[in-house]
Amino acid sequence: MNESMATTAFTLDGYRTVRSLGVVRGILVRSRSIFGTFGASLQSILGGNITLLSDLCEKTRKEAYDMMLQHAASLGANAVIGVHYESTELMEGVTEVLCYGTAVVVEVNR
Repeated sequence: MNESMATTAFTLDGYRTVRSLGVVRGILVRSRSIFGTFGASLQSILGGNITLLSDLCEKTRKEAYDMMLQHAASLGANAVIGVHYESTELMEGVTEVLCYGTAVVVEVNR
């Protein structure tokens, strides 16, 4: 599925929804490694952006997003609307990231 066909909005400009296929999601549970935790602690001493954790967060969100798109494609969708992210700390150092939306079939407006 083309990533440009996923949006946080409930419509896609230039397209009309012809079928809704239901909620799709990508769920990822990730933990920090001992090396990442140590490196992030060192970076926090200096202040500013903690790139080790920023990179880990971005990678985790991207993987959850890709999983959601795969779930949508497996249902026959060509778009996902109403995309959202949520995260929950399950235990210290272990976080769940959920990306979800509504899988739809859209057609170009004529």
